[in-house]
Amino acid sequence: MADCYSQAREKIYSGHDEDPNKHTTADGQEVPYETHYARKMESYLEKRAPAASEVLRLAVCGQHFRRWEVPRQDFAMNKIGYHSWRTHLKKRQAQQVSDILKGCGYGDADVSRCIALIEKEGLKQGEEEVQVLEDVACLVFLDDQFDEFKDKHDEDKIVTILKKTWVKMSRDGQDLALQIPMTDECKALVQKALAS
Repeated sequence: MADCYSQAREKIYSGHDEDPNKHTTADGQEVPYETHYARKMESYLEKRAPAASEVLRLAVCGQHFRRWEVPRQDFAMNKIGYHSWRTHLKKRQAQQVSDILKGCGYGDADVSRCIALIEKEGLKQGEEEVQVLEDVACLVFLDDQFDEFKDKHDEDKIVTILKKTWVKMSRDGQDLALQIPMTDECKALVQKALAS
């Protein structure tokens, strides 16, 4: 299946590369944001589950596939609207990425599995691969998005979000989270969330 995997990953990255939103890397290069995000996701998957299956690797890589095409403001700017947006995105991204897998020669079982992973089916029931994907997403948030996120919200909201993020992770995910280099300000907020 190696050829199928390489083809599918390449097609997913071709989609990411069309993201008009840019991210500036540590060495000053500008890359499409979703390309950067997928690289981060893959990097944390290597730390969290180096023996991950091909389908889990592709689901992790494509978790935010073409997300920029559905802006948050297209949904009501309240809690219900936020959850509707997230649900819509999960289903859309799962369908698009699974279509890529199908087009690259993966069978029905792998295609269905990819949909289940991106839609996070079985997360609350402790489904191992879905938990790995959730851990990786939380780790990328803490490593790559938290510093910017904290500047946009008051401390109470930040601490609440950190608590919710922490309980979503497995013990292995939490152990990796504690190794993420952070500014003193971010560390203090994490410590406050874990202590409360």
